Amino acid sequence: MASIRPHTELGTHEVTNQPPPFEDVDLWEGDAALRGAVEAFGGGMHAGRLSEFGARCGSAEVQDWARQANENPPRLRAFDRYGHRIDEVEFHPAYHALMALGLEAGLSAAGATQEAGNLLHGALMILMTGADAGVCCPMSMTYAAVPALKAEPALAGEWVPRIEAAAYDPRVIPADQKRGVTIGMAMTEKQGGSDVRANTTRAEEQPDGSYRLTGHKWFCSAPMCDAFLTLAQTEAGLTCFLVPRWTPSGERNPMHIMRLKDKLGDRSNASSEIEYHGAYAQRIGEEGRGVRNIISMVQHTRLDCALGSAGGMRIALSHALWHARHRRAFQKALIDQPAMRAVLCDLVIESEAATALSLRLAAGFDRAGSDPHEAAFIRLATPAAKYWICKRQPGLVYEALEAHGGAGFVEEGPMPRLYRQSPLNAVWEGSGNVIALDVLRAAAREPESLKAVAGEIGRARGLDERYDAHADRLEEKNPLGRFDRGGRARLRARPRSRAPGRGPARLRAGFRLRGLLRAEARPLALRPRLWRRGRKRRSGGAARTGRARRAVELPGGGRDGAEHDEGEDPLIGALHPVRHHEEKRRGERPDDRRGLACPCQPVALRRRHGSAEPQDQADEDVECADEPQMQDRAARFAVAVFVPQRDQHDVRREQHQRAAHRP
Repeated sequence: MASIRPHTELGTHEVTNQPPPFEDVDLWEGDAALRGAVEAFGGGMHAGRLSEFGARCGSAEVQDWARQANENPPRLRAFDRYGHRIDEVEFHPAYHALMALGLEAGLSAAGATQEAGNLLHGALMILMTGADAGVCCPMSMTYAAVPALKAEPALAGEWVPRIEAAAYDPRVIPADQKRGVTIGMAMTEKQGGSDVRANTTRAEEQPDGSYRLTGHKWFCSAPMCDAFLTLAQTEAGLTCFLVPRWTPSGERNPMHIMRLKDKLGDRSNASSEIEYHGAYAQRIGEEGRGVRNIISMVQHTRLDCALGSAGGMRIALSHALWHARHRRAFQKALIDQPAMRAVLCDLVIESEAATALSLRLAAGFDRAGSDPHEAAFIRLATPAAKYWICKRQPGLVYEALEAHGGAGFVEEGPMPRLYRQSPLNAVWEGSGNVIALDVLRAAAREPESLKAVAGEIGRARGLDERYDAHADRLEEKNPLGRFDRGGRARLRARPRSRAPGRGPARLRAGFRLRGLLRAEARPLALRPRLWRRGRKRRSGGAARTGRARRAVELPGGGRDGAEHDEGEDPLIGALHPVRHHEEKRRGERPDDRRGLACPCQPVALRRRHGSAEPQDQADEDVECADEPQMQDRAARFAVAVFVPQRDQHDVRREQHQRAAHRP
């Protein structure tokens, strides 16, 4: 909280030109993009509830809770003073206050209990991230555990009502004695990481139908949760289990916390390494179908990764705007300086796009149960959005930090914490390569998901001519046909022959996709002075290059000799408000910068790669009904969607401009 009436007149100088503390700010009313997206996607009935929650998250008290929870990280107490093993983690009171704030607002329960519940959950997640991102981890896992638990009706009947109670009870007691519960996850092991099929934890069935687990887990987030979803090997293969902290007899379950992780960020939340020493567990779903049983959970946690990164972008942008509005430099407020305004506008566009896309997906989750198109759409769009939004977050947060100058690099402020937090969601629930391999599998085996994405692209036709030109180019590579205005994709059956001796078409497409990812799947800088890698080559006396140097007119008449990306097109999408009509009418089109669209550009479905489920040969070792040629074309179309090419007219025009400026 801000200090009350501090001294401003010191012995050597007077303290002036400093922004006021960022507190008592209504995070809901101040975010027009969030309010507009919630209304557009059918969540208007929740506006009052979100307004109250947004004001609370931006209050001075809650912002101070976030500072205290991160400055006082959790501590492991493996034993009590008498030497008894207790495996407990102690948190600062501010952490418990933040947990109560989010859970009692329904962040974990809304998805299953409210109309447009997933959309409400998404908006709550974005606002809660504006308070503290660390506590969102156990809330997200609890939310995502519900669809996984429903695979075992008896367990769902016992645990889901405790989640839907929307209450926080930090006491270390059996779950049936608590007002509400949280659910954690413990999946990966040291030897395998994301390759969960390499897990060695063993599960032995007991006469009463329960299981006993022996083994370890390398990452167990929020180890003070009341139960954990985990994976272990049975005679039939990898199987999903629920491990409660207490056994039915009222004893502590032998799940030992070995140590807490010393992490880069996310310091308010505890992450741990654990061991199972004959831990009591209950099976979820059939034996040997563990990966299949957690697919729905993975979809929901990937949605939350996108939502969390959208929230992280928004709060970083809010701090940058606040600083620029209240700080003066060179006889003007920073926000009125042309160069700073250009940077902030880029960040605003990026943040609004992330908000629109993530909430579009949340609305899709609400409709997926009754609409096959929506179910197919979120199958592919969710991991793609997770990949892209999470990759963009660190670059945006860095730019917001730089907008503060040296003050942004000082630990007393919030920006270092936001910057350390920013890479996390890109790592959690599938890092870039894992996501990219998943999308290839989805494109080959579930062509209906690509068809749904194509339909979404078609719905945006007519809003911007550059978007339409890009959609036209995609049609040339689309194995599913034309993108119609009505959102339909007509199937085009034009099989290709496989070249002899080159291996399966899907494998060849995978190698091409993997090569593209290594070059393209990096967080792109948001400002024009940063560029992608490339090599120059000359032909006919003119420079043809993947990184073109050109002078860029900045607002206010300045020039910035910067290298710009030639490989970026306006973002593909389905819904975004059309803005800046006057600039378009006068022909004052902003430069496309490093993956940022013109402010008038509709934005919803971002390019790049992803899919909804990890590969599991045991569960899914079946080929797509379509021939391998269609798989190859579907995979190449996925590359075309998520790594589009630039309009040739723009390329030729820029080449002529470079040749004219050459000495």
